[in-house]
Amino acid sequence: MAWVYILKTGSGKYYIGSTITLSERMRHHFGGHTISTRKMVPAVLLLSQEYKTLQEARSVEAKIKKLKRKDYVEKIIKDGYIRVQP
Repeated sequence: MAWVYILKTGSGKYYIGSTITLSERMRHHFGGHTISTRKMVPAVLLLSQEYKTLQEARSVEAKIKKLKRKDYVEKIIKDGYIRVQP
């Protein structure tokens, strides 16, 4: 199984990622061990959604990032579900 997740940083920015081990990845983000989010701490996990494979999760992550729309990410969070198909 794999996950797509959305973090919100202290400055209000969103970070979208994917992983096969959500708890381990969160420890990396929240512990400042991930270069891309090190300066974004503190961050809060707002949403995570499970997928069958890492390939599917990465596909969904890429599609969300390609949109580059904060309002779309906020709608996903409000709905509590990612509707993008892999």
